[in-house]
Amino acid sequence: MSDEKIERLIQMAQRLTEALEGDIEALKAGRPRALRTIEPEIVRLSAIYSREASSLNPDTARAAAPDLRKRLVDATARFRDCLSVQTRLLARMRGASEGMIRAIAEEVERQSAPLRTYGAVQGARPGQAMLYSSVV
Repeated sequence: MSDEKIERLIQMAQRLTEALEGDIEALKAGRPRALRTIEPEIVRLSAIYSREASSLNPDTARAAAPDLRKRLVDATARFRDCLSVQTRLLARMRGASEGMIRAIAEEVERQSAPLRTYGAVQGARPGQAMLYSSVV
């Protein structure tokens, strides 16, 4: 039974790693709408993997056959590495997007600001804001 559970974990980790690798390629190509990890199937698989991995007893893993244990360690390490790369890329894209929105908002504010003259000040104009919806 424990070997079957470990085998399922390995298969799930491999499928999630493939999805993460697809995300990494999409992010590098500048196509954030092509992310696979936001698909409902992958979200469900992630939840199942998390639940199964957290319920895996370390003693059970140690008792598994050495080749099976090595495959589990390798699949988990590869999954974590891909997850780390994807997280860094998403953080960079978010920072770039937010910086671009901030720059646009500042430029709009600058262009719509009244000209400062030496004459009397007319009525103050209300501030303008730009709304940013973070949808990835």
